[in-house]
Amino acid sequence: MMKKPLLNCDMGESFGAWNMGLDEQVMPFVDCANIACGFHASDPVVMRRTVDLARQHDVRIGAHPSYPDLAGFGRRSMDCTLQEVENMLLYQIGALDGICAAEGVRVSYVKPHGALYNDMMRRPELLRAVMQAVSRYDPSLPLMLLARRDNSEALAIADEFGLSLMFEAFADRAYDPQGYLLGRAVPGAVHHDADLILTQALTLARAEPLTASDGSELRLHADTLCVHGDNPESVAVVRQIASALAELA
Repeated sequence: MMKKPLLNCDMGESFGAWNMGLDEQVMPFVDCANIACGFHASDPVVMRRTVDLARQHDVRIGAHPSYPDLAGFGRRSMDCTLQEVENMLLYQIGALDGICAAEGVRVSYVKPHGALYNDMMRRPELLRAVMQAVSRYDPSLPLMLLARRDNSEALAIADEFGLSLMFEAFADRAYDPQGYLLGRAVPGAVHHDADLILTQALTLARAEPLTASDGSELRLHADTLCVHGDNPESVAVVRQIASALAELA
């Protein structure tokens, strides 16, 4: 029997009077909520409200740390030392976990956000710093990261720190031949067609090959699928994706 991948979504990305995402509409249909920790989005009020919403729907809570880039929504690479990266992850995970404790729940995994997520997949020393932070905070927490054509390097580094990994694929993004996400500035990098998003989600869930940007076949083995909460087309189809995934269970 095929294992049903978990459905995850980036959430809690509002800030003050600025609203981002449709968390209340999406939360009932996902398994995991990646909650922003204040560096690229969110604030203590938004974090606690989102944690409470996840608790109400029995959704797993993941820390979604980033570079300190509130103005750029965490999508700009920053020249941070490895020690700074470790420190900022500890700070953000701890902040969200403290709010979780007040609500009677816990952070159950870590998924870096935006540029930090993409940078760590291309820079082994940065991935090692991220894993060291997670390991020092709580080695039982899985790290969610990008499923690529070849995951052997990430698995080897995780073994060094005794961490488990959750490999993630994206229903609403295009890929290069090695399994990296195309940059958002590239035409077609983000899917905006609901039928295409649903089709790609099912293709990934069945471990069938996608078509990479060069036309080659790309097969990704994912434990979880991501739908972006700031993408209205993805939110519109999330109910259909959740229903289709349930049929695979």
